[in-house]
Amino acid sequence: MTDVLAPGRAPRPEAPRPRKKGSGLFRAAWRWHFFAAFLVAPVLLVLASTGLIYLFRFQIEPLLHHDLMRVEQQQNTIAQPYSAQLAAVENAFPDATVVSMTEPGAADESTRFSLAMPDGSARDAYVDPYGPTYLGSLNPDTTLSGYAVRLHGELMAGRYGDLVIELAACWAIVMALSGYYLYVKGWRARRRAKQKLRSRHGAVGLFVGVGLLTLVVTGLPWTGVWGAKVQELATDRGTSMWSLDHGAISDPTSTLDESLPHSHATDVPWGMGKSEVPTSEKGDGRNVANVDTAVAVAAAEGLRHPMTVALPAEDDGVFSVIGYAFDAPSDERTVHVDRYGGGVVSTYGFDDYPDLAKVVSLGIGLHEGRSLGLWSFWGSALMCLAVIFMCVTGPLMWWRRRPKGSSSIGAPRGRMPLRATPLLVVALVALGVLLPVFGISLVAVLLLDQLVLRRVPALSAWFDTA
Repeated sequence: MTDVLAPGRAPRPEAPRPRKKGSGLFRAAWRWHFFAAFLVAPVLLVLASTGLIYLFRFQIEPLLHHDLMRVEQQQNTIAQPYSAQLAAVENAFPDATVVSMTEPGAADESTRFSLAMPDGSARDAYVDPYGPTYLGSLNPDTTLSGYAVRLHGELMAGRYGDLVIELAACWAIVMALSGYYLYVKGWRARRRAKQKLRSRHGAVGLFVGVGLLTLVVTGLPWTGVWGAKVQELATDRGTSMWSLDHGAISDPTSTLDESLPHSHATDVPWGMGKSEVPTSEKGDGRNVANVDTAVAVAAAEGLRHPMTVALPAEDDGVFSVIGYAFDAPSDERTVHVDRYGGGVVSTYGFDDYPDLAKVVSLGIGLHEGRSLGLWSFWGSALMCLAVIFMCVTGPLMWWRRRPKGSSSIGAPRGRMPLRATPLLVVALVALGVLLPVFGISLVAVLLLDQLVLRRVPALSAWFDTA
């Protein structure tokens, strides 16, 4: 019922609204999203930028090294045997060990030979197949793509860089999940605010979140803590995450070789290590087969061109021919060819991988944008650009809303209602157990918050603790 005021009677003043203490789940999720971004955004910016470079490496590197990677086919000329091209490289590097050869992918491409130098460094030598003429060489680790690979893998900081990336990947999961919660719960606020940058950040994040979670999950097998521990557990149970062919005596090392299965031979053990290592039968000791024989035999076995041939490392070694499987991880297959008789010693392919390794191999293909043809390629490129957009617009939104002239960082004020939300506690504990790096860092953050930030007034004010 509506109250009717008596004439001359003043209306009663409304009671002041209670000030929000910031203890709700929304503001708490916003705060975690905010601080997770401080750790995650710089690393994601590096990973997305280097990932974009690596994705377009086959377009970028020939432009930067056109004199080495591109050749001109003369009229009425044919490519010379690979054995002759190998001889040209051996003449140019008499003290080096030629580790592998990769066929040209097109008529205007050179043949690439990967070398192990006497000082232990790697070198890629290029040969004009129509000469055969040695064109020159470069260190694959010092090319633009080489730097991108090393930054993307470990920030060029070894184990510490790998740990930073794994830490950022774990908190990226928190950032993505909290971002989805904020998007769903905050749509009314976004409509009222009418802030274009905030709306675009949320809309792009709606797409990026799924892709980011996919990239994080498919990238975790490479990590030094989670990946190594899961591989150890898998090996103890007679399986493996990696498709390591235990029969391959040779060890191709080029960082730019897209055709090599991701065996990580020097990093992790193989769960099926009991398989017999194939060797060549010396017979009378004369080499009947050569690199051309290996390519021809592998082609007859159904391998796709361009092939990579790992040369025998020992007298009883084999030619390990790896077929092109860049766009289809399920086509990965290696044929081992006897260096003396030229016969097939053994084969190893996707069908021989442990089930876990099959899943990881398909995930890696998805991570590298090569599993679904152009759809995967351009999808990965768009994802990299979208991640870069998010890494730029997030800090920009904070910069615009930060309290000017204040002694605080301008973080959202909120505390996780853990007592009132037991499912949240279960989710955090499960995530911490599943991802040990996240679990340890979460405990460290909570202890820092309780024991330091909330007990030092200056820090409490600067971090806007609730």
